[in-house]
Amino acid sequence: MSTLTTDARRDCRNVGCPMNMVYTKVELAKLSPGQILEVILDDGPPINNVPKSVVLEGHEIVEKSRCDDGTWRILIRCGK
Repeated sequence: MSTLTTDARRDCRNVGCPMNMVYTKVELAKLSPGQILEVILDDGPPINNVPKSVVLEGHEIVEKSRCDDGTWRILIRCGK
């Protein structure tokens, strides 16, 4: 687990596509460049799609790790 300090957190477990991306984008819009957003995502399409989308929008995935319950935790550094 990372030692990075997160500035915001969004739990998107049991949230289907594309709403998990919408919620992630809303949280990123609240942050300043360089701040870190922690997002919890389900396995499957959410973890495959959300990280790719945020990178295409100019943000950086600084960590991606699998949780004990099978979900994923990603840390996103806000780029814009």
